[in-house]
Amino acid sequence: MADAEGTNGTALRVYGAEWCGDCRRTKRQLNELAVAYDYVDLETEPAAADEARRISGRTNIPVVVYPDGTHQVEPSNADVEAKLRELSLLNA
Repeated sequence: MADAEGTNGTALRVYGAEWCGDCRRTKRQLNELAVAYDYVDLETEPAAADEARRISGRTNIPVVVYPDGTHQVEPSNADVEAKLRELSLLNA
């Protein structure tokens, strides 16, 4: 798992898997927006799937957990960007 700090000193966390298209899309978006995040690969850390399920109450991925403690499951790019703006995590 990569360790990165968000712009406010707290980490954004993404639970996902490489076979998941939505997970790859969310990672690509965060990378393009230059937003730091921790990525938890559920293929290499299968026990983390229980943690993601506990957070979301669902088995769908990605699960994006924000520094304010809220989360989104399978969010669209627009949903992620809106939340990042709400939390002032975008540089632009």
